[in-house]
Amino acid sequence: MQKRCLILGGGGFIGTAVTEQLLCDGWNVRVFERPNVLPFRNFFSKEQVEWITGDYLSEIDVLDALMDMDAVVHLISTTLPKSSNEDPVQDVQSNIVPTLKLLDAMVKMRIQRIVFASSGGTVYGAPRSIPIKEEHPTDPYVSYGISKLMIEKYLFLYSRLYGIKPVILRISNPYGNGQRMDTAQGVIAAFLHRAVAGMPVEIWGDGSVVRDYLHVTDVAVAFARALRYTGSRQIFNIGSGLGISLNDLLESIEAVTERKIERRYLPSRSFDVSVNILDNTLARQELCWSPRVSLIDGLKLTLPFTNC
Repeated sequence: MQKRCLILGGGGFIGTAVTEQLLCDGWNVRVFERPNVLPFRNFFSKEQVEWITGDYLSEIDVLDALMDMDAVVHLISTTLPKSSNEDPVQDVQSNIVPTLKLLDAMVKMRIQRIVFASSGGTVYGAPRSIPIKEEHPTDPYVSYGISKLMIEKYLFLYSRLYGIKPVILRISNPYGNGQRMDTAQGVIAAFLHRAVAGMPVEIWGDGSVVRDYLHVTDVAVAFARALRYTGSRQIFNIGSGLGISLNDLLESIEAVTERKIERRYLPSRSFDVSVNILDNTLARQELCWSPRVSLIDGLKLTLPFTNC
């Protein structure tokens, strides 16, 4: 019997890639998006996809979206790491509370499987060891990371109380085609855009900050594997396992675009940890997942979709 999956936020940057991957894998997909978000492409009649819109804060809309589903992919986040500290109350009200109502609705509908997009880049805080394993202490610098952790804890609670089977993917820094330049998130998208447009790039700090970048198609495969996972582990780091500084990233972008980039260095920000590299060993072992797209290849794939 064909499995049916609800993708909350399936029209966003990661959601688009996850939707495509699940359709490719033969899932019957229902995408839930905001009313002003249109389908990212015209779907073929043979593709088992339904696009619905509604308010994530509406219990009725969420219940309707869950009808007849076997699993849920939760990609919705109303805040960004950069700005979440400005209004933690809004962060909780718009992310934690709706997720709890979603879980209550899943219990009512007897839907057990949920895959949640957490944040490997923010939940750990300053690393005590590199690469960062799933057992690393969690001490986020931003409200965004705290909210992700709160949702993780509630998923464990609902697992114990009601038998919900969560898989939590702590994703590194995803990039690729479809990432918007105006969301204040996604340094590769912003850098590529400015490089192609001949604009200077602003860097917070001296450019030595190291991050773990992962192409969005690799992220999508991880979600597909997590949906079918039957093991006992619940948290997985999803990252490349490799770190690159902002300065080295700019050199790679210069090589791919064949353009010299003007750099403007600004004072560092208090919420930026110096290094974040995820250990993906557990995902390799349990999910049979590993990143396939190298940074250079990923930049080449992303470049044609960069808006000038």
